[in-house]
Amino acid sequence: MAAPRRFRIDQAERSVRGLGRPLMGNVGLLFVGVVLLVNGLVAIGVVDGRGAAPLNLFVGSAQIVVPTLVLAQSGGDLAVVNAAWPSYLFGFTYLWFGLIQIFDIDGRGFGWYCSFVAVVVTFLAIRSVGTDPVFAVIWATWAIIWTLFFVMLGLGVTRAGRVDLGHFTGWFVILLGIPTCTVPALLLLNGLWTTSVAAGYGALVVLAIATVLSVALAQRSARRDTSADVGHDVKADLRV
Repeated sequence: MAAPRRFRIDQAERSVRGLGRPLMGNVGLLFVGVVLLVNGLVAIGVVDGRGAAPLNLFVGSAQIVVPTLVLAQSGGDLAVVNAAWPSYLFGFTYLWFGLIQIFDIDGRGFGWYCSFVAVVVTFLAIRSVGTDPVFAVIWATWAIIWTLFFVMLGLGVTRAGRVDLGHFTGWFVILLGIPTCTVPALLLLNGLWTTSVAAGYGALVVLAIATVLSVALAQRSARRDTSADVGHDVKADLRV
């Protein structure tokens, strides 16, 4: 009777290993998309940072706990390990960002951590070019986002020419968070993903359009904020 039970255990272990990649690469992306959207809204001043903190803590915790469980059952399977470990990069990001919002922690350390994430993700983008061009563009998009976090929070740079980097980053994340996370997750979960070169070029076009729109929207948001500040100052002067 012991042999059949052992067989069932082995089957369960193989199932966990086989599900490791879709579990982290697909299901996790659904929630990453919404947390990026909300964080983008924080950057442009639509959502309060403290209000976004619970979602960041929830998604960040999930991105740490779930891959840990998968790795514990992987049996050293490199395919599962390589599919799971990148989630830690983003899990620590969301946890840290959530804690910054709650406890008003200085963001410079977080900014420098984002530089590390950007470098690693750039490597993953380059590695994916030959096998999955679309995901190579997605990795590259994430590398840009985390580089922006580093430039703003780690280096303290707030403008690039006439463009406010805070507003640009906010709009960039809003426009690309769902398309680079939730949409791929849904396609992958339903077996509709493609790794064609044409799809990769299409993803590049989407990235370029989103970048141009982010610049335009950032400039518009900055002008709106400037007008609001001037109006507030005028009202204050009139009261005096």
